[in-house]
Amino acid sequence: MPSRSTRPVAPLDDDDYPAYTMGRAAEMLGATPAFLRALGEHRLITPLRSEGGHRRYSRYQLRIAARARELVDQGTPVEAACRIVILEDQLEEAQRMNEELRNQRRTAQQRSTA
Repeated sequence: MPSRSTRPVAPLDDDDYPAYTMGRAAEMLGATPAFLRALGEHRLITPLRSEGGHRRYSRYQLRIAARARELVDQGTPVEAACRIVILEDQLEEAQRMNEELRNQRRTAQQRSTA
């Protein structure tokens, strides 16, 4: 999934900074490393790699993984859960873009009537 950050921030404040090891990420989610690997195989999250080749996860990726875990816990197969989360994320982004366009149109209309 693409990174959402558009402005530079300190690593501790950056939702996209890969701060968590696989073990820590799995622990935080109450999941196994195999679950995180499965999410990667289904292209839901793509962890960055440390210089030593170890997977590192960001807070944003952990939120995405937590949503997938929630669906899996409800009985949804991992592959389907990944697809659902991807579609939810795409919908949220499309809605955000539509709102921005609406705001731009309103601003343009206000300028033309002023």
